Amino acid sequence: MNINNKELKKYIPIANLIAKTFGRNCEVVIHDLTVPQNSVIYAVNNHVTGRKVGQAFDHLVKQVLLSSKFENDYLADYKIRTDDGKEIKSSTALIRDSNEKVIGALCVNYNLESMIHFKKFLDDFMGIGQDEEKSEENVEIMENVVEIADDLIDRIIANYGTEELKRKEKIKLIKFMDEKGIFLIKGSVDKVAEKLGISKVTVYSYLDEIKKQVTEK
Repeated sequence: MNINNKELKKYIPIANLIAKTFGRNCEVVIHDLTVPQNSVIYAVNNHVTGRKVGQAFDHLVKQVLLSSKFENDYLADYKIRTDDGKEIKSSTALIRDSNEKVIGALCVNYNLESMIHFKKFLDDFMGIGQDEEKSEENVEIMENVVEIADDLIDRIIANYGTEELKRKEKIKLIKFMDEKGIFLIKGSVDKVAEKLGISKVTVYSYLDEIKKQVTEK
Protein backbone atom coordinates (compact mmCIF):
# COMPACT_ATOMS: atom_id res chain seq x y z
CA MET A 1 0.00 0.00 0.00
CA ASN A 2 1.54 3.27 -1.14
CA ILE A 3 -0.18 6.35 0.25
CA ASN A 4 1.86 9.50 -0.34
CA ASN A 5 -0.30 11.94 1.61
CA LYS A 6 0.80 11.84 5.28
CA GLU A 7 -2.35 13.67 6.41
CA LEU A 8 -4.59 10.99 4.91
CA LYS A 9 -2.51 8.12 6.33
CA LYS A 10 -3.69 9.24 9.78
CA TYR A 11 -7.23 8.20 8.88
CA ILE A 12 -6.39 4.55 8.13
CA PRO A 13 -6.69 3.43 11.80
CA ILE A 14 -10.03 5.27 12.00
CA ALA A 15 -11.26 3.51 8.86
CA ASN A 16 -10.22 0.13 10.27
CA LEU A 17 -11.84 0.92 13.62
CA ILE A 18 -15.18 1.82 12.04
CA ALA A 19 -15.17 -1.27 9.83
CA LYS A 20 -14.22 -3.56 12.73
CA THR A 21 -16.87 -2.05 15.00
CA PHE A 22 -19.78 -2.41 12.57
CA GLY A 23 -18.73 -5.65 10.90
CA ARG A 24 -18.39 -7.02 7.38
CA ASN A 25 -21.44 -5.13 6.07
CA CYS A 26 -19.63 -1.85 6.74
CA GLU A 27 -17.22 -0.57 4.10
CA VAL A 28 -14.94 2.41 4.74
CA VAL A 29 -13.15 4.24 1.92
CA ILE A 30 -10.53 6.99 2.04
CA HIS A 31 -10.27 9.33 -0.96
CA ASP A 32 -7.32 11.54 -1.89
CA LEU A 33 -9.06 14.40 -3.69
CA THR A 34 -5.76 15.91 -4.84
CA VAL A 35 -5.81 13.13 -7.46
CA PRO A 36 -9.52 13.04 -8.41
CA GLN A 37 -9.21 10.57 -11.30
CA ASN A 38 -7.66 7.97 -8.96
CA SER A 39 -8.95 9.20 -5.61
CA VAL A 40 -9.51 5.88 -3.80
CA ILE A 41 -6.36 5.20 -1.77
CA TYR A 42 -7.73 2.84 0.90
CA ALA A 43 -10.78 0.58 1.26
CA VAL A 44 -11.72 -1.95 3.91
CA ASN A 45 -14.61 -4.43 3.49
CA ASN A 46 -14.76 -3.30 -0.13
CA HIS A 47 -16.97 -6.26 -1.07
CA VAL A 48 -19.89 -4.02 -0.02
CA THR A 49 -19.73 -1.74 -3.08
CA GLY A 50 -16.68 -3.14 -4.88
CA ARG A 51 -14.63 0.04 -4.48
CA LYS A 52 -10.99 -0.49 -5.44
CA VAL A 53 -7.80 1.47 -4.90
CA GLY A 54 -7.13 3.66 -7.92
CA GLN A 55 -10.77 4.29 -8.82
CA ALA A 56 -12.29 7.79 -8.96
CA PHE A 57 -14.83 9.28 -6.56
CA ASP A 58 -18.44 8.72 -7.57
CA HIS A 59 -21.20 10.26 -5.42
CA LEU A 60 -19.23 13.14 -3.89
CA VAL A 61 -20.65 15.96 -5.99
CA LYS A 62 -24.09 14.69 -7.00
CA GLN A 63 -25.27 13.33 -3.64
CA VAL A 64 -23.02 14.95 -1.04
CA LEU A 65 -21.96 18.47 -2.01
CA LEU A 66 -25.28 19.27 -3.70
CA SER A 67 -27.42 17.92 -0.86
CA SER A 68 -29.46 20.47 1.10
CA LYS A 69 -28.37 18.61 4.24
CA PHE A 70 -24.64 18.94 3.57
CA GLU A 71 -23.04 21.20 6.18
CA ASN A 72 -20.02 21.36 8.46
CA ASP A 73 -18.10 19.31 5.86
CA TYR A 74 -20.18 16.15 6.16
CA LEU A 75 -23.37 14.43 5.05
CA ALA A 76 -24.71 11.47 7.01
CA ASP A 77 -27.22 8.78 6.10
CA TYR A 78 -27.86 9.18 2.39
CA LYS A 79 -28.75 6.27 0.13
CA ILE A 80 -26.89 4.93 -2.88
CA ARG A 81 -27.44 1.81 -4.97
CA THR A 82 -24.68 -0.43 -6.31
CA ASP A 83 -24.48 -1.69 -9.89
CA ASP A 84 -25.86 -5.05 -8.73
CA GLY A 85 -28.84 -3.40 -7.02
CA LYS A 86 -27.80 -3.40 -3.37
CA GLU A 87 -29.17 -0.55 -1.25
CA ILE A 88 -26.40 1.17 0.71
CA LYS A 89 -26.58 3.67 3.55
CA SER A 90 -23.67 6.08 3.22
CA SER A 91 -22.02 8.92 5.09
CA THR A 92 -19.19 11.15 3.89
CA ALA A 93 -16.92 13.59 5.72
CA LEU A 94 -14.43 15.88 4.01
CA ILE A 95 -10.83 15.99 5.18
CA ARG A 96 -8.95 19.31 5.21
CA ASP A 97 -5.24 20.03 5.58
CA SER A 98 -3.62 22.58 7.90
CA ASN A 99 -4.45 25.33 5.41
CA GLU A 100 -8.15 24.41 5.44
CA LYS A 101 -7.99 23.09 1.88
CA VAL A 102 -10.08 19.99 1.14
CA ILE A 103 -7.65 17.17 0.39
CA GLY A 104 -9.71 14.06 0.95
CA ALA A 105 -12.87 12.34 2.10
CA LEU A 106 -13.76 9.54 4.49
CA CYS A 107 -16.77 7.50 3.32
CA VAL A 108 -18.72 4.90 5.26
CA ASN A 109 -20.99 2.57 3.25
CA TYR A 110 -23.29 0.14 5.04
CA ASN A 111 -25.10 -2.69 3.24
CA LEU A 112 -28.78 -2.55 4.25
CA GLU A 113 -29.91 -5.67 2.40
CA SER A 114 -30.06 -7.84 5.52
CA MET A 115 -32.27 -5.27 7.29
CA ILE A 116 -34.65 -4.24 4.52
CA HIS A 117 -37.24 -6.99 5.05
CA PHE A 118 -37.20 -6.43 8.80
CA LYS A 119 -37.64 -2.67 8.33
CA LYS A 120 -40.62 -3.20 5.99
CA PHE A 121 -42.22 -5.47 8.58
CA LEU A 122 -41.78 -2.85 11.32
CA ASP A 123 -43.08 -0.03 9.10
CA ASP A 124 -46.20 -2.05 8.22
CA PHE A 125 -46.73 -3.18 11.79
CA MET A 126 -46.30 0.25 13.40
CA GLY A 127 -47.81 2.32 10.58
CA ILE A 128 -45.05 4.90 10.70
CA GLY A 129 -44.30 7.07 7.69
CA GLN A 130 -41.39 9.39 7.13
CA ASP A 131 -41.77 12.97 5.94
CA GLU A 132 -39.03 14.49 3.86
CA GLU A 133 -37.17 17.18 5.73
CA LYS A 134 -36.92 20.58 4.10
CA SER A 135 -34.07 22.97 4.69
CA GLU A 136 -33.51 26.49 3.45
CA GLU A 137 -30.69 27.26 1.05
CA ASN A 138 -27.56 28.24 2.93
CA VAL A 139 -25.44 30.74 1.03
CA GLU A 140 -22.33 30.03 3.08
CA ILE A 141 -22.58 26.29 2.41
CA MET A 142 -23.02 26.86 -1.32
CA GLU A 143 -19.94 29.11 -1.41
CA ASN A 144 -18.02 26.29 0.27
CA VAL A 145 -19.31 23.78 -2.31
CA VAL A 146 -18.32 26.06 -5.22
CA GLU A 147 -14.83 26.43 -3.73
CA ILE A 148 -14.46 22.65 -3.40
CA ALA A 149 -15.69 22.15 -6.98
CA ASP A 150 -13.20 24.76 -8.25
CA ASP A 151 -10.36 22.91 -6.51
CA LEU A 152 -11.52 19.61 -8.03
CA ILE A 153 -11.57 21.15 -11.51
CA ASP A 154 -8.04 22.50 -11.03
CA ARG A 155 -6.76 19.14 -9.83
CA ILE A 156 -8.53 17.07 -12.49
CA ILE A 157 -6.98 19.18 -15.24
CA ALA A 158 -3.58 19.46 -13.56
CA ASN A 159 -3.34 15.70 -13.02
CA TYR A 160 -3.85 15.11 -16.72
CA GLY A 161 -0.54 16.80 -17.57
CA THR A 162 1.01 20.17 -18.15
CA GLU A 163 1.28 20.01 -21.93
CA GLU A 164 -1.31 21.69 -24.15
CA LEU A 165 -4.27 19.35 -24.47
CA LYS A 166 -5.66 18.23 -27.80
CA ARG A 167 -9.38 18.26 -28.62
CA LYS A 168 -9.77 14.53 -27.88
CA GLU A 169 -8.11 14.92 -24.49
CA LYS A 170 -10.29 17.92 -23.61
CA ILE A 171 -13.42 15.93 -24.44
CA LYS A 172 -12.16 13.07 -22.24
CA LEU A 173 -11.67 15.44 -19.30
CA ILE A 174 -15.07 17.05 -19.81
CA LYS A 175 -16.71 13.62 -19.98
CA PHE A 176 -15.10 12.64 -16.67
CA MET A 177 -16.26 15.86 -15.00
CA ASP A 178 -19.77 15.46 -16.42
CA GLU A 179 -20.00 11.88 -15.10
CA LYS A 180 -18.93 13.05 -11.65
CA GLY A 181 -21.49 15.87 -11.52
CA ILE A 182 -19.06 18.78 -11.71
CA PHE A 183 -21.28 20.66 -14.18
CA LEU A 184 -24.17 20.60 -11.73
CA ILE A 185 -22.28 23.23 -9.72
CA LYS A 186 -23.04 26.84 -10.63
CA GLY A 187 -20.23 28.51 -12.58
CA SER A 188 -18.37 25.27 -13.31
CA VAL A 189 -18.73 25.56 -17.09
CA ASP A 190 -17.07 29.00 -17.02
CA LYS A 191 -14.29 27.67 -14.82
CA VAL A 192 -13.60 24.66 -17.06
CA ALA A 193 -13.71 26.77 -20.20
CA GLU A 194 -11.18 29.19 -18.73
CA LYS A 195 -8.85 26.44 -17.56
CA LEU A 196 -8.94 24.59 -20.89
CA GLY A 197 -8.58 27.77 -22.93
CA ILE A 198 -11.85 27.30 -24.79
CA SER A 199 -15.21 29.08 -24.88
CA LYS A 200 -18.35 28.15 -22.93
CA VAL A 201 -20.01 27.36 -26.26
CA THR A 202 -17.26 24.84 -27.00
CA VAL A 203 -17.75 23.18 -23.60
CA TYR A 204 -21.47 22.81 -24.30
CA SER A 205 -20.79 21.46 -27.79
CA TYR A 206 -18.42 18.86 -26.30
CA LEU A 207 -21.12 17.90 -23.78
CA ASP A 208 -23.64 17.49 -26.61
CA GLU A 209 -21.13 15.33 -28.49
CA ILE A 210 -20.59 13.18 -25.39
CA LYS A 211 -24.35 12.70 -24.93
CA LYS A 212 -24.75 11.68 -28.57
CA GLN A 213 -21.98 9.08 -28.18
CA VAL A 214 -23.77 7.62 -25.15
CA THR A 215 -27.11 7.56 -26.99
CA GLU A 216 -25.63 5.80 -30.01
CA LYS A 217 -24.13 2.98 -27.95
